[in-house]
Amino acid sequence: MKILAILVLALLAAMAYVRLSPNDPARWHQPIKGDRSKDFKAGAIRVIPGTEQDFESLQDIALGWPHTRVLAGSVEEGRITYITRTAFWGFPDFTTVERRDGTIALYARLRFGGSDLGVNAKRLDAWIDALAQR
Repeated sequence: MKILAILVLALLAAMAYVRLSPNDPARWHQPIKGDRSKDFKAGAIRVIPGTEQDFESLQDIALGWPHTRVLAGSVEEGRITYITRTAFWGFPDFTTVERRDGTIALYARLRFGGSDLGVNAKRLDAWIDALAQR
């Protein structure tokens, strides 16, 4: 019984750490490096043709996504970093969207772990699909 209690407490402590650890905007809200789309183990980059209006539309799409809020930046700045949390554990993923000359770069990556199992690439592709529907 003691071992079960210890395991439950360890699980609760891990959940609390994931949900409550601070997310430093200076670390995550950085210019996106890269000029082409790419998937990698911990995230993805997408670079698409886009206008200022498309960039603004992506803001609406991102904020309509479940468990997503702005961490830093603004439409006026031309770069916005969002934090999206998983429903149960609250794992944070960070997505930076950056307006460039004639293109928009999107960079999604995880904070904890070694692999996101493709979740960030799927979210970027869903946002881009939603933008194409407008």
